Amino acid sequence: MTGAAKRLGREIALQFARQGWDIAVHYGRSAQEAAQTLKEIQALGVKAETFQADLADEAATKNLFLAVSKAFPNLDCLVNSASIFEYDRANSSTPLSGKSLLEHMQVNLTAPILLAQLMFELQKSKAITSETIPGVIPAVIQLLDQKLINLNPDYLSYTLSKAALLSSVELLAMDFAPYLRVVGLAPGISLRSGDQTNEGFAKAHQMTPLGKSSTPADIAKAAVFLAESGAITGTTLYVDGGQHLLPSSRDVMFKTNSVF
Repeated sequence: MTGAAKRLGREIALQFARQGWDIAVHYGRSAQEAAQTLKEIQALGVKAETFQADLADEAATKNLFLAVSKAFPNLDCLVNSASIFEYDRANSSTPLSGKSLLEHMQVNLTAPILLAQLMFELQKSKAITSETIPGVIPAVIQLLDQKLINLNPDYLSYTLSKAALLSSVELLAMDFAPYLRVVGLAPGISLRSGDQTNEGFAKAHQMTPLGKSSTPADIAKAAVFLAESGAITGTTLYVDGGQHLLPSSRDVMFKTNSVF
């Protein structure tokens, strides 16, 4: 699982471990947090190891998968949680730059697709050499964002990268069947971001039809559900309290905070 050292990635990794899954914990620079997450997962009685890799580096990304698949030969689920989330907007004092766009695309789009391709190759080779049919077809889960339905121009590089990843869910699901499922999981506002205050987050979290958005536990439980649901592929599950049903011209943070 990429980006499993902290935030949503950590919660998802722990929830899988509670359900008896062995966990490969990837991290980029958060070594201390990864070590703590590893300790908590191992306390649940499952196998777990940490793996460091810079997902902006294509060779490192491929080597990451090779190392994980060697340590976990029965790899059944890949969760791509790691992402870059930095502010830019075309019509602002922080405009999109080529450097920012490429960085977001590399980590948020290219790395998840490269890892998905490697996961497909692994599952196909296992299926060809095995006489048994898996009870549940393995899956790739791509972490997305509810704002892909409820678009606004804030966080432009991030949004473009995640929009492309959303499109890839259906395309890859068609291409990788019947050996591998590909699904999207789109959270709402679940944790504070950037300079958002606790008060601002509390207000933003309530701005949904249900009066509350998703919690990290909601997202983690949904990820396990998707991993264990063999008939789901090529679609995206929005877990956001209905936040995507409320169109907005600005990111929700700008309605509750003076962030930028």
